[in-house]
Amino acid sequence: MKITNSKDSVKVNQILPIMQEHFEKSMNLARIKLMALLIHALCVVQTVSLHKLAAAMPADAKRDSNMRRLQRFLSQYALNLDLIARMIFSLLPVRDKLVLSMDRTNWKFGDFNINILMLGVTYKGIAFPLIFSLMPKRGNSKWTERKELVERFGRLFGYDCVDCLVADREFIGKEWIGWLNSMRIRYYIRIRQNFWIVNPKSGERIRAWHLFNRVRLGEELIYDKLYLLKGEYVYLAGARLKNSRGVPELQILVCFNHPQYAIETYKERWQIETLFRAIKSSGFNIEDTHLRDMERISRLVAMVCVALVWAYLVGEHKDINVKKIRMMNHGYRAKSLVKYGLEEIADVLNRPWRNPDFDVFKFLSCS
Repeated sequence: MKITNSKDSVKVNQILPIMQEHFEKSMNLARIKLMALLIHALCVVQTVSLHKLAAAMPADAKRDSNMRRLQRFLSQYALNLDLIARMIFSLLPVRDKLVLSMDRTNWKFGDFNINILMLGVTYKGIAFPLIFSLMPKRGNSKWTERKELVERFGRLFGYDCVDCLVADREFIGKEWIGWLNSMRIRYYIRIRQNFWIVNPKSGERIRAWHLFNRVRLGEELIYDKLYLLKGEYVYLAGARLKNSRGVPELQILVCFNHPQYAIETYKERWQIETLFRAIKSSGFNIEDTHLRDMERISRLVAMVCVALVWAYLVGEHKDINVKKIRMMNHGYRAKSLVKYGLEEIADVLNRPWRNPDFDVFKFLSCS
């Protein structure tokens, strides 16, 4: 696809200097330019299909040439994912007292399993994707894999900016809880109702649900004394709430300290599920990839993360300052902020003669 309009070239070139702000000390210009073209294409076609991305890249080259460039970038270039994490962190509207949410998502391409373990920062209904790893397997993550993600966050950004970590029932275990305790990282993690809890003073073993059995729908109960879970000291908090199907169930949480904030803070965990929906069907259709090599998929996911954060920030600004998204009868927005932002970015990139209501490119810049 060749550039046929000089204004289109200007729009493309507005992404390039912003990418240079982030990466010029670590990458050569050719790599940065290709990343800029790829992010441009991702926002236009909103899929990771390489054929569609190659066709949408606004370069003075044919689609086959763009396709080969994309394939070389994904297969040969050792993209430093720490650089991508630093870029996304620089775009965070808030950078202290962060609530980190950990979860994983997976899908299959034929008989090939793709499993992403993600650590994100919650912010107004979505988690900004910061640190992730791909696991070529089905099933739960190992505690060492979770530890590596959190340690990588600490190495890049330190722990002083973190308020706590929230995670669902999968993310439990003696070694994992013991490590979080030893690192003094506050956490609020849900446990299964049938876990054994031990009173350290009396040695009595009791099922977790039994401690919260008297809690009624909408009520909370907090224990201000320590119990043992799998040999590790924890505080307990619980509530009886309706699940996604409208059925009342117990939500039991363990934490390192401040159990009085457990129930309210844990509510932010679901924001990482919003992130996964945006990566998948409501944003970039990551499941469309036919790649099987984990390194290549990681590079593609990293580019999607950058485009997603840009789209969210643009959508949030437009919703607040230009035109609010219509609310449906059930109380939810007619479209997500990511989708709203993608529509605005794509409109700017596809219609260079249009005078937009605001500068979408500034939301990709750290300055």
